[in-house]
Amino acid sequence: MSLLVGVDDYSSESDVIIIPSALDFVSQDEMLTPLGRLDKYAASENVFNRQMVARSLLDTLREVCGEERDCIAVLERISRLADDSEPTVRAELMEQVPHIALFCQENRPSIPYAFSKYLLPIVVRYLADQNNQVRKTSQAALLALLEQELIERLDVETKVCPVLIDLTAPDSNDDVKTEAVAIMCKMAPMVGKDITERLILPRFCEMCCDCRMFHVRKVCAANFGDICSVVGQQATEEMLLPRFFQLCSDNVWGVRKACAECFMAVSCATCQEIRRTKLSALFINLISDPSRWVRQAAFQSLGPFISTFANPSSSGQCFKDESKSSEDKDRIRDDGVVQEEQSRPEDAPSDLSAPHSSARLDGTLEGCAAETPGDSAGDMRVPADSSLLCTLSSESPQEAASDAESGKKHDNNSKSASRPDVGTSSPEPTPLDQEMFNSFHFWRTPLPQIDLDKELQQDPGERPSPERTGDAPAAPVPGSPSITMATRKELEEMIENLEPHMDDPDVKAQVEVLSAALRASTLDAHDEAGGAEQRSELQDDAVGAGGELPNCSISEDTSEPLVIAAEENMEATPDYIHGGADVGPGGGGGFSSDEERRPKVQDVVPQALLDQYLSMTDPSRAQTVDTEIAKHCAYSLPGVALTLGRQNWHCLRETYETLASDMQWKVRRTLAFSIHELAVILGDQLTAADLVPIFNGFLKDLDEVRIGVLKHLHDFLKLLHIDKRREYLYQLQEFLVTDNSRNWRFRAELAEQLILLLELYSPRDVYDYLRPIALNLCADKVSSVRWISYKLVSEMVKKLHMATPPTFGVELINELVENFGRCPKWSGRQAFVFVCQTVIEDDCLPMDQFAVHLMPHLLTLANDRVPNVRVLLAKTLRQTLLEKEYFLASASCHQEAVEQTIMALQMDRDSDVKYFASIHPSSTKLSEDAMSTASSTY
Repeated sequence: MSLLVGVDDYSSESDVIIIPSALDFVSQDEMLTPLGRLDKYAASENVFNRQMVARSLLDTLREVCGEERDCIAVLERISRLADDSEPTVRAELMEQVPHIALFCQENRPSIPYAFSKYLLPIVVRYLADQNNQVRKTSQAALLALLEQELIERLDVETKVCPVLIDLTAPDSNDDVKTEAVAIMCKMAPMVGKDITERLILPRFCEMCCDCRMFHVRKVCAANFGDICSVVGQQATEEMLLPRFFQLCSDNVWGVRKACAECFMAVSCATCQEIRRTKLSALFINLISDPSRWVRQAAFQSLGPFISTFANPSSSGQCFKDESKSSEDKDRIRDDGVVQEEQSRPEDAPSDLSAPHSSARLDGTLEGCAAETPGDSAGDMRVPADSSLLCTLSSESPQEAASDAESGKKHDNNSKSASRPDVGTSSPEPTPLDQEMFNSFHFWRTPLPQIDLDKELQQDPGERPSPERTGDAPAAPVPGSPSITMATRKELEEMIENLEPHMDDPDVKAQVEVLSAALRASTLDAHDEAGGAEQRSELQDDAVGAGGELPNCSISEDTSEPLVIAAEENMEATPDYIHGGADVGPGGGGGFSSDEERRPKVQDVVPQALLDQYLSMTDPSRAQTVDTEIAKHCAYSLPGVALTLGRQNWHCLRETYETLASDMQWKVRRTLAFSIHELAVILGDQLTAADLVPIFNGFLKDLDEVRIGVLKHLHDFLKLLHIDKRREYLYQLQEFLVTDNSRNWRFRAELAEQLILLLELYSPRDVYDYLRPIALNLCADKVSSVRWISYKLVSEMVKKLHMATPPTFGVELINELVENFGRCPKWSGRQAFVFVCQTVIEDDCLPMDQFAVHLMPHLLTLANDRVPNVRVLLAKTLRQTLLEKEYFLASASCHQEAVEQTIMALQMDRDSDVKYFASIHPSSTKLSEDAMSTASSTY
């Protein structure tokens, strides 16, 4: 009796209805060829069928890849499918194009030029599709194809770029134009400088000036940095910078915000002069923008922008090559630092009289003196400033150097300070190098007002004495007894008027300078005439206290290095207030209160930028700009410190201390993660003086902050002196205590750091302080912590055993045996096996020593009552110990004991123990399955 499907029991046999199964349709499709199935579903009126065709195109190509004609037929059907009226079908097709293109590239001999002829035109055409989803998928496909280098260079020039240029035409659709500009900017780094300059750059410059669509200008501003980095410095300065200035002053705040965000990339593509003279002023405008969002973006980019001023010769991180070229001679004055590769400014001797240094300095000074024309005494007089302030010129350093060569400076602007020109060099021998190039003359920032009348009126061969120069008629200068009481009263009134506005960093700097001038004016002139020894002491005190000298009359010889330093200190910002702030060669630590109060002035970056950066810690900034502005300041501080160099650390010290005590733990956490990098930048003396106290505070902070110093504990401690480093041995135990006992990653990180710290301490310190922590971690509740701790203990055994004598190593082994090998808990005995296995694998002990000290206790665990211990023992003996040459070659009693133990384990009542004791060592490894055993002991 046959079984009929769909039979109605109440009808006659002639009325039987047979319902077709879905399997019948499947069998019909299987009978079709790949191309037949493709044609069948591509012509379907069902949208889902056509979507399925688009998804299966790659599979179809793989089926017919052996026949070139069939591959071409599939690609032709793709072209017809691209004309589908349903946007979802076109979008699905475009998602498959990068995969199909990659397949065509791999099978290029079978289907040459397939992508260029069939697929690329579809991608380019969809860039202007009316449907937004289709356009987005085509844009993503184009970028993916360019990134994978699947589009030929000729096709980019002839098929892609012309279409994008047409889409950005003035009469193009607004949305399409905006998207096309974005695509052009994103593809520029992929197509290279040549195509970008010839085809993309002209249209990009036009789009930056699109007056009708601010969206287009915003896209251009957001990608401005990428374009600059591709086309290089010349094209950036000639073509792009004028457009960038326009965008930064755009009337739409979103455009200005995008400019602020890409400012660093634009700065990297320009020269130092433009960066200092033009971009700095432009950035100050963005920082003071009326829009809060623009100011917020500008402050976030301030630190990165300052980092673009970094100069290896002034950061203290490179070796200064002793070249004899005049250019290198001039660079001796870049930051006032002459150092070798490992030297630091704070280590530099106060007497820079080394032969090569003296020769270079002497040559430089003689060159400057020779080039300077001998002006009259009247031309050399320096006018006195009634406000007793000296601000630097707004000209560039290059212009300042040019003025130095010409011998004159014609600048009567109230913002600039007059510089005295040096007369013709004396034919008489110059003073000793020790006298001319001592630390005071070389490092000291020149005083703003200098009277050279006395020196010029004397005979060139005669050197005036301090007494005679003190009697010379001179203009009133700070610290001179000739300052009248009225002038002092005027200073006091100015300070009193400015004190209510001390919240402003600029006003605060002015008050500090005025206060220093007022203090200096009260000194008596007879202190200067007390002899050479007293004069030297006064000079040292003046350098330490901010650079105010009681008597500003100097000799002709000593004026030369001061004039050179003055030329170098010319800065391109009108807000640069000269306060005599400088770092002496010994400026490592132990700063006096006067030094701490000195103005934060330097000559590496425009002072206005640094002042704005220092103001980021002002609480008012969090209310008016960004609540996380302090975090951005902390994040970029190491880069700013590297840019300024360690000789200008005094500018950042107070800011760093403020950030380190910030109420937000995220700010302190940011500093904690970077304090080791800052220590490298500053050097050991500044680190010990300024960073160690903050580091100690972080050690007692929240776990979120402590993890920052813990992750780089070794990196920081290795920079400290051995005595200072030993002080932290007492605090390592505190890392075992966390706010949350479940924070096991904290203890795991501690174990990893202790492994690195072993090299920094003596065997006695390792045994006394690190050993208890390591043994504690070996008994941790979390297996991941224990695994790292086993490695720590094995490395500790290795270090202590290699010490002379190896007493500490033997004592540690005995402690391992007592605390773990004979532990009443089975997890402790298992930990002992793990430690032994790690010691064997890493060769921490010679095998003869291992056989004497550890192996007897290890073999006794063959009778352990817990199977997990015996399983691990079997793995260790069979897969690790027996692979060592010592147990393979020698027929010693130790080898016999191992073989007997393995035979006993092979007859164990537990099947797992039998298995691991019987298998060949090469068939499996402990690392493959030991973790499963360890995890079972969680």
